[in-house]
Amino acid sequence: MDQDIELLEISGTVDSVIYKNEDNGYTVLRLTDENGENITVVGCFPYAACGESMIVSGTWMNHNVHGRQFKAAFAQRLMPTGGRAIYEYLAGGAVKGIGPATASILVGRFGDKTLEILENDPDQLASIKGISLAKARQMSKSFRQQAGMRRLMEFICSFGLRPILAMRMYKFYGDDALDMLRNNPYILSATHIGGSFAEADTLALQMGVEGNSRNRINAAVIFELQHNSGNGHCFIPREKLAAVTAELIGVELQDADDSISDLIESGLIDYEEIAGCRACYLPELYEAETDAARQLHRMSEGHFEEENVDLDRLIRQLERKLGIRYAQLQRQTLRLALQNQIVVITGGPGTGKTTSLRAILAMYEELGLKTLLTAPTGRAAKRMTEITGKEASTIHRLLEAKFAEDGEKVIFTKNEKDRLDCNAVILDECSMVDIQLMDSLLRALPADARLLLVGDADQLPSVGPGNVFSAIIRSGTVPTVRLTEIFRQNEGSRIVKNAHLINKGEHPNLSENAGDFFRLRRLEAGSTVDTITELCAVRLPGKMHIPSEEIQVLTPTRKGELGTINLNKRLQEVLNPRSKEKKEKAFGDLIFREGDRVMQIRNNYDMLWRTPDNRQSGLGVFNGDIGRIAAIDLDAETLTVDFDGKYAAYGFDSLIELEHAWAMTVHKSQGSEYRAVILALAASAPALMTRDVLYTAVTRAKELLILVGDDAAAYKMIDNFRQSKRYSALRVRLQKLAGMNVPEPMLPLRH
Repeated sequence: MDQDIELLEISGTVDSVIYKNEDNGYTVLRLTDENGENITVVGCFPYAACGESMIVSGTWMNHNVHGRQFKAAFAQRLMPTGGRAIYEYLAGGAVKGIGPATASILVGRFGDKTLEILENDPDQLASIKGISLAKARQMSKSFRQQAGMRRLMEFICSFGLRPILAMRMYKFYGDDALDMLRNNPYILSATHIGGSFAEADTLALQMGVEGNSRNRINAAVIFELQHNSGNGHCFIPREKLAAVTAELIGVELQDADDSISDLIESGLIDYEEIAGCRACYLPELYEAETDAARQLHRMSEGHFEEENVDLDRLIRQLERKLGIRYAQLQRQTLRLALQNQIVVITGGPGTGKTTSLRAILAMYEELGLKTLLTAPTGRAAKRMTEITGKEASTIHRLLEAKFAEDGEKVIFTKNEKDRLDCNAVILDECSMVDIQLMDSLLRALPADARLLLVGDADQLPSVGPGNVFSAIIRSGTVPTVRLTEIFRQNEGSRIVKNAHLINKGEHPNLSENAGDFFRLRRLEAGSTVDTITELCAVRLPGKMHIPSEEIQVLTPTRKGELGTINLNKRLQEVLNPRSKEKKEKAFGDLIFREGDRVMQIRNNYDMLWRTPDNRQSGLGVFNGDIGRIAAIDLDAETLTVDFDGKYAAYGFDSLIELEHAWAMTVHKSQGSEYRAVILALAASAPALMTRDVLYTAVTRAKELLILVGDDAAAYKMIDNFRQSKRYSALRVRLQKLAGMNVPEPMLPLRH
């Protein structure tokens, strides 16, 4: 909640619980205040029950259906006192096994001490006829669970922290959670709890933890490794890790280095000196990188002697079957894919990657090889299906991803113990694959399966850690085909021509508006936004007959006038305006409306989807999936999204997983092609004003690209060849395994 907003305080007794989510504690309840007024309160209140008292801090808000509500940020919850309040609390079903009749008997026997006995001396309950000792202890266990959660919640909220952290702490540690938190508040920042380091540090310092305590420094070291893995790094050199940790929390450099030693000794950090670098890894990233290197090296040495295959004859058959004539380099690619267990194909737009992929797939089918097609995202998999005519799936779906029993960690059903049933896998858009996902795929491959890696190495690297595709190519250890020639059918495309010029660092003539590449020069952000909305709503649908749903607006950034947040608000106004026929739901700063284009922004392996006829259903909606809001049910508090015929229903408390998608960042567009792309150009953060960002944006357009904004921004991006510098040793490991000399030092860390 915004710290600038002044919180109001109300107190009262819970009259009724309207809705509760058992998983995250989100609750809607009615509170009767001291004046007898009935107030609707929404917030995180695990195990809320009638009869309990609350002091709630928050703000008033207006729900478009349910009217005025009080949105709670924090709450102090008080157990009921007095026989009547205790009866109402127990009769309302707060404790499993106790209903109105049992509540009346308990309060009649024990009066004001009922809850005290229920928590601390349950054997006394067994003195009542009809309550066995086992049942008494079960009721006590249920009550103690609630009491423990309440104490934990009150403790956490008293320091101004999010209530959901108490839910997660109790889920993992039960009654021990509060003691564990008091002993080491930095447990809040553990991955499975999900608190930030800043939240844990705030709690620790307010609790009196010394600034140079070992627990604090250890937590800061782990935080730096986790934070930098989010920036693409597999490891951090020890001296830099110590320096950034010391700077983060204001401790001596030696203290930070001593903490690193302790963490290495305890196994919480993996350490290796490689290529002159003292590398510190999170254990899961070290395992992924070293294992992926071993698997890739093994496959690079795998060869097939296809003595019974006349490749030239097979190629002629494929050419007749597909009605195409293969270039010499494509014939060479087919030969490599026939004879080697792993092959890489890379190239820019129009150079024949798709043709080569189709040819290899057809060859594998002629050889009777069972081939699986996969890509990192749903949109990339869908495009792969369209260009091959064969079913493709995301890597997560292929490996049957699911949440572990703890509900936090993702695991893959397909792995080295239960491998994929196939002879070959073709992976497209490989530049998007991070080191952990690549390792998971390699583990699931049968030992003799072939692997074809396809992608454009000059596009943006993966969001996750590593620069896997580039590292494999640069290692020189895996058979690789670089496609550079633009084929005749693409020679007239200015999108293709200009993309290659941009990639080489040359400035295309942006004033030459012709063919499929246009520039509309706008020097002010406001006029740029106006032009983009007019193009999407009027000019392209009306004059070029391109429906607005086939237009994608891209921008380097989320923030500012030309960021996705503002652009989506403006595009919603013109493409899906408010009307009486369309239901809508306010969620934070967003308004979700029936008909909106939306995108899933995190992997949800447990989300149920179904087809409209209910004949098919499945689990899983993934980061980057785009759909349309088909329906909003304000009474049931659900929002249903149509993801290309797969309908998924979201509870209102899950809408954090969605955002509007008329405009998206260039990073989010990776792996997709759109009939028409409009790119917003303006000065942005230096890390986003790079050649690979512009190149990736331009290559998303299939039929039409329109740059709207300042030419200077485009030229600045072309001139900025600041490729993402990432700490990763995959290339070095592959070269070492191949017996090659590795003279290059590691790349410098960029902040």
